[in-house]
Amino acid sequence: MTIQIYNTLSRQKEPFETYEPGKVSMYVCGPTVYDSAHIGHAMSYLVFDMIRRYLEYRGYTVNHVQNFTDVDDKIINRAKDTGEPWDTITTRYINEFIADMESLNVQRAHTYPCASREIPAIIEMIQGLIEKGYAYESQGDVYFRVQRDEDYGKLAHRKLEEQQAGTRVSDAERDRKEHPLDFALWKADKGEDPHWDSPWGVGRPGWHIECSAMSLRYLGEKIDIHGGGADLIFPHHENEIAQTESYTGQVPFSRYWLHNGLLQVSGEKMSKSLKNFFTIRQFLTHHSADALRLFVLSSQYRRPVTYTEESFAAAERALERFHAALAPARAAAQDDDPALAQFAQETAEKFHGAMGDDFNSALALGALFELARALNNARDQGKGGTAFTEAQKTLHNLLLLLGFSLEDDSRKPKGGTDSAPFIELLIQVRNNLRTAKQWALSDEIRDGLSQLDIVLEDTPEGTIWKYQ
Repeated sequence: MTIQIYNTLSRQKEPFETYEPGKVSMYVCGPTVYDSAHIGHAMSYLVFDMIRRYLEYRGYTVNHVQNFTDVDDKIINRAKDTGEPWDTITTRYINEFIADMESLNVQRAHTYPCASREIPAIIEMIQGLIEKGYAYESQGDVYFRVQRDEDYGKLAHRKLEEQQAGTRVSDAERDRKEHPLDFALWKADKGEDPHWDSPWGVGRPGWHIECSAMSLRYLGEKIDIHGGGADLIFPHHENEIAQTESYTGQVPFSRYWLHNGLLQVSGEKMSKSLKNFFTIRQFLTHHSADALRLFVLSSQYRRPVTYTEESFAAAERALERFHAALAPARAAAQDDDPALAQFAQETAEKFHGAMGDDFNSALALGALFELARALNNARDQGKGGTAFTEAQKTLHNLLLLLGFSLEDDSRKPKGGTDSAPFIELLIQVRNNLRTAKQWALSDEIRDGLSQLDIVLEDTPEGTIWKYQ
């Protein structure tokens, strides 16, 4: 089954073919590490985690590189505001980001290069662009000549004159630049840390050249997938294409450009500058990692999604359907159901058909919810046996393939105290009251637990409980 991928560069779906058979080189733009990562960041890494997992399932060996931008104006400004050394700040947030990704069950990239450790490679690339006539030095800065790149704007599908309209250029930049859209490859030192020696004087690299140099060093002149959020299409990825292809002559240097939609709050993207964000750690104090993954993967990855508390509550409830479907059959259930086995096989086919069509996780999850419904109905009807077990195995394996941890948080204490023994005691008292036909008192216990977000379910095998 051929995988079809939507390529931002061509604006259409294309059959997935790699430069090297059976191997995928994938570069995903990482965070700028001046603060804690928020769930808008997490959306991108959950998407590319899903994509990597599925490619590996299909037999590809994926070489996944994800950078850390640890040289940037925001980092310098944070160091000024706090008085901390810039590298202390970046080290802290790099470690925090990696821990956050582990909490979300996001696989580690194979390589995490940092811009500050790639300065020699960055300088070498800038020198090469100057020698080829694609870049020029001006007052200690080095700029890329956008007019030298005949197809500049091909990723964003915008002509140079369209991009220039409305562009604001300061008087100082106007004096240094040949063209308003020329972008910085190297920035002259302004008495700030960090800075390094270079052929053009003391300074530091620009943002765009960092990713080009790191991609080139760790994955080579041509790669299969370059990914990131839709907000990176222009100017970041556009500029990466311009400088990398001008330097190497390899066109295209990335065969497929994949961009996930953005997480929005009240119609605006979630971002630190707008102060409308929730850090990953804040989120995980109220919701499960699987709920965030389900929320993200329930939409086609290229589409924006909107944050609401109601949507995450719905995701938690939807997860309960999966956990219920994976619960064991009732003790007395022995009747096999061949139709359930057939339905599970059809579900797997629908799942892989959806995932092979530009990683349509929303459609794939829809098929899994149908299988969960079939399993829950079969349990209610007293079904069990081999077909039931095999259908559960299919559901379980496909959820794992999407990256769900399937840890059941429904019985974990939410207040930091293990309340399970007390709840079990109350359930025992309630059962004794029901045996004595003291219905009003037994209902009072059930209603009181419900007010504490604890739900009781009476089954033929006994009463079970969970948090709402």
